[in-house]
Amino acid sequence: MLLLAVDTATPAVTVALHDGESVLAESDQVDARRHGELLLPSVDAVLARAGVKLEAVTGVVVGVGPGPYTGLRVGLVTASTFAAVLGVPVHGLCTLDGLAYAAGAAGIEGPFTVATDARRKEVYWARYEDPRTRVGEPSVDRPADIAERVAGLPAVGQGARLYPEVFTDARDPEHQSAAALAALAAERLAAGAEFLPPTPLYLRRPDAEVPKNYKVVTPQ
Repeated sequence: MLLLAVDTATPAVTVALHDGESVLAESDQVDARRHGELLLPSVDAVLARAGVKLEAVTGVVVGVGPGPYTGLRVGLVTASTFAAVLGVPVHGLCTLDGLAYAAGAAGIEGPFTVATDARRKEVYWARYEDPRTRVGEPSVDRPADIAERVAGLPAVGQGARLYPEVFTDARDPEHQSAAALAALAAERLAAGAEFLPPTPLYLRRPDAEVPKNYKVVTPQ
């Protein structure tokens, strides 16, 4: 097994290579505006550090979000393209699940909350009973609207850091890690678990939309 994992659903552009037992190499860069610019060089760097060729990859893992429209699509399109070219499967995982798994590696047992920045003064979030068990589906809400539901729980992710008045026990990790995502995927593959399709989990409409009633300016 040789898994290439990528995730661009958050400000982190993160890539990792996992052999089914451990992480061989990883790259994490936080830059919300340069996903497209940073991702492919990061893949090249990770492969070079591990001393393997892209052709050796047996599966691609990708975070499907939730996340903002543009950044999220960079990782999904790249992962699907690699998988198609290599003729290998692509395994989708919820980005919040990757952060939860990383929280477990950092010593958080649960219950706890994962929250990432959804912009518009909102967060993408979910509750977890433990690092492998999510309670319900991910949601997008204003922090004040979920204050009672997350009160007293440890919280990880950038969203928790942005709203300390709601997430009063914010802890590491702050950003997504493809290394954790790859380790979670390897564990699920070994257990024969199902994965999500490599399609974006937006939870709301994109910021940029085509106007519905725009004025026609072409000659009649």
